[in-house]
Amino acid sequence: MGNRVHPTAIVGEGVELGTDNVIGPYAVITGPCRIGDRNWIGAHAVIGAAPEIHGHDHGLPWGGGTDDVGVEIGDDSVVREFVTVHRGTRRRTGIGDRCFVMNKAHFGHDAVIEDDVTLAVGVILGGHVEVGAGANLGLAAVLHQRRVVGPGAMVGMSAVVTRDIPPYAKAFGAPARVRGVNEVGMRRRGIDAAVIAAVAEQYASGGDAGAWTPPAALRAPWEWWLERTSAG
Repeated sequence: MGNRVHPTAIVGEGVELGTDNVIGPYAVITGPCRIGDRNWIGAHAVIGAAPEIHGHDHGLPWGGGTDDVGVEIGDDSVVREFVTVHRGTRRRTGIGDRCFVMNKAHFGHDAVIEDDVTLAVGVILGGHVEVGAGANLGLAAVLHQRRVVGPGAMVGMSAVVTRDIPPYAKAFGAPARVRGVNEVGMRRRGIDAAVIAAVAEQYASGGDAGAWTPPAALRAPWEWWLERTSAG
């Protein structure tokens, strides 16, 4: 089956579409933008809008005339209605594979979420934010620019994230702080109970991933986080 694009949607110059995508009424997608296969994009979503940088050349709202890096969306992701995704300036603003982005979420320029991430209604990602694979951000959470949320972390609703959140942490509050581990998420990924307990003990002691060698089963998520976080 080919792409199904509602006649009221705008797909501008420089947009590359894979196959089997659904693009809803009044969605606006402008290039440069690369979208993979089997994605579902809701009504009134705006993908590829100009970054909100004072003095930046905004170009035309329906596309064309900029030198921005753009946007990239992987495969099998859902982007619900009224989501806004701004073009990247140094790298492509990105949505990975199998992500679920609920309505009215916002991606600032150069923000990237990895595979299998869930963003609840009204989540706001500031510019250059990075969210690791499998993370879950609750209703109306707000992430300050350049913050990093580790793989598998769970951020509570209305959290205000001003510090980086390590892998598989459970964080909430304003400002958000680590309050434990995402035990449910770890169990769902088949992580052993002893490993979960070790991570819980580390977080309870006030330690951080930068001062700790995690169990081998979690080495990859910690390496991903340490490469990006200012806390390490």
